[in-house]
Order: sequence, then structure tokens, then C-alpha cells
Amino acid sequence: MILGFISLSLVFSQYYIAEICIPDHVADTMLPCRAKAKDGDEGGNRRRLLAYERRELAGGKGSVCKEGSVPIITVDGLHQIHILIFFLAVFHVIYSALTMALGRLKIRGWKQWEQETSSHNYEFSNDPSRFRLTHETSFVRAHTSFWTRIPLFFYIGCFFRQFFRSVSKSDYLTLRNGFISVHLAPGSKFDFQKYIKRSLEDDFKTVVGVSPVLWASFVVFLLLNVSGWQALFWASLIPLVIILAVGTKLQAILTKMALEISERHAVVQGIPLVQGSDKFFWFGRPQLVLHLIHFALFQNAFQVTYFFWIWYEFQLNSCFHDNLGLTIGKIGLGVGVLFLCSYITLPLYALIAQVPLRLYNP
Repeated sequence: MILGFISLSLVFSQYYIAEICIPDHVADTMLPCRAKAKDGDEGGNRRRLLAYERRELAGGKGSVCKEGSVPIITVDGLHQIHILIFFLAVFHVIYSALTMALGRLKIRGWKQWEQETSSHNYEFSNDPSRFRLTHETSFVRAHTSFWTRIPLFFYIGCFFRQFFRSVSKSDYLTLRNGFISVHLAPGSKFDFQKYIKRSLEDDFKTVVGVSPVLWASFVVFLLLNVSGWQALFWASLIPLVIILAVGTKLQAILTKMALEISERHAVVQGIPLVQGSDKFFWFGRPQLVLHLIHFALFQNAFQVTYFFWIWYEFQLNSCFHDNLGLTIGKIGLGVGVLFLCSYITLPLYALIAQVPLRLYNP
């Protein structure tokens, strides 16, 4: 709905915007390409769109600006912005769909663990009447060590854990047991893997949307795309930093759950009972993590969209890609963030955040 409103606003106001004039010297400031010397035979009252090439107003109309002034943007320029907005909307949906598909693929791998919970071997090895030392359980042993007692090493360990073992079998079975103990009667048969998959699908409704705040960030980064500033390069690092921070936080939550169990009980019956809580999340808001993931995905999609839009409008070897190696590096970084978010961070969030919050109807 917001996309439609923006598109209609551009269509109805394009000629009025094109009649807004600015001084000639202002027109050559904060351009995404290096300004070229003016040629004497090109007139002087037409501003180059995005400092790439001179374009007249659509329909063959001349400029309405007086000598020494140029339009702030031409109708052709507004049309190109319209195309960019359309590109961004389409690429964001495709990007979100790929993210969800890879996330579902990761969660599908947990189906084998879910099937094991119906076997006699699982019931015997995890007999609820069987007493075990807490520090000998798989979940506590995997997440507690000497480094977990030192704050600096604690977060360094959590940072690297997300790359090598984001969700282990003991993590899944322990969180599954905690969920069933809180929400269902003892001995209930429940497909926890299917529940997590449906939780991920529900979160997709948030991830795929584009809020006014995201559109505002799109405008800000577009305006800051000034030649020499490399603003889009620095902006491409934001999604990576966010996803790495979120992944580290989620691993820290698992570790804190294990530490609480070891501090609370010396001996446990069956599988250790985790107690999920909103207090583990930033500001006590699990949804904040999802919104950060949403923002990172949108910014990542914007980087990819901008690359293909420039390629479509101005060719690959235009002044926008004066450093083609850096541009290709940004695209590669975007692909890496996509994989990291969809295959590691988002499934881990679905497993941790949904456990203490709500139960979906079958």
C-alpha cells in the first residue's frame, strides 16, 4: 500500500517537482558522480540527472527555469526514481523469499531429531525418572566452560559459535523439552519441528513488509550517495554488523540458559528444563531482534537493487561503478549476509524466541 501511494504521488506531482528551480552552482553539489566540465554548446539551464548525462523534460518541453537556474530534477529523473522504487520492492520480496526458503531448508534438517523423540531409545536415554549430574548433560556441557565465566571470552566464544555450531541436537531437544513442559501435559505428543516451521512462516509476514521507516532509510542512503564519500560501501557493512551482533546475542542466550541450569541445580531428572524468558533479549523485547533482521535484509536488498538499477539505466561501466571491484565486493558481501541470516540467524531466532512466547493453533 505504501509503494502504491509513493508511485501515485510521483506520477501526479512529477511536473510540479520538475518546475522547482535551484541555482546552477547548487546543482553541482552532492552528486553521486564527479561533476564534469560544462560544454559551451549544451545550453546551461538543464541539470544533468545524477551527474551522468543531460536530459530534457519529457514531452519535449524546455526548461521553465530562468538563466542561472536549473530544475532540481527532470521528469525523466523522476521516472528513473520510479523504476528504482519498483526494483527495490521486487528485489526485497525476492530476497525475503530466498531467506525464508533457506531458513525452511535449515529447519527441515531438524526433522530427523524430531522423529528420534518417538523412538524407544530416546525414551530410555531421557527417562524423566533418571537422575543425572547437571554438568554431565549434553546441553550444559556444550555451553559451559571456563571461558563462559569471563565476560570478554564469553562473547568472543558466542561470536564464533554461530559459524560452526549454530544449533546442535542437544540444543533442539532441550528447548523442545522446555516448551512441552510449559505448554503441554506430560507425555504429550507434539511435533515441535513443525511448530518452529510455522513460527518462521509467521515471522515472514514481518520480514517481507516495507515500513515507512525502511522507506525513509532508503531515501537517506540515496541522498548520502555522494561521489567520494563511499556512503553505499559503509552502508553495505550495516547489515553484516547487525546480523553478526544478533547471531552472537542468540548464542549468548543459549549459553545463559545453560549457566542458569548449572547454577540452579546440581542434579536433574531427564533432560534439563530450560526457562526461557524475555529478559535474555535486548530491552526485554524478542521482537526487536526480528525488526533488526528485517532492517538488515532490507538494506541488503537495497544494495543489490541499486547495483542492478544502475546497470539497467546507465550501463555497468558508468561513473557510478568507478570502482568496479568495490562494487562487486559489496554484492558478494550481500550474498554472504543473505546466507548467514537465512541459514543460521533466522532459524536460531525461531527456535529461541518462540519457545517462551506463544503456541500456534494446529
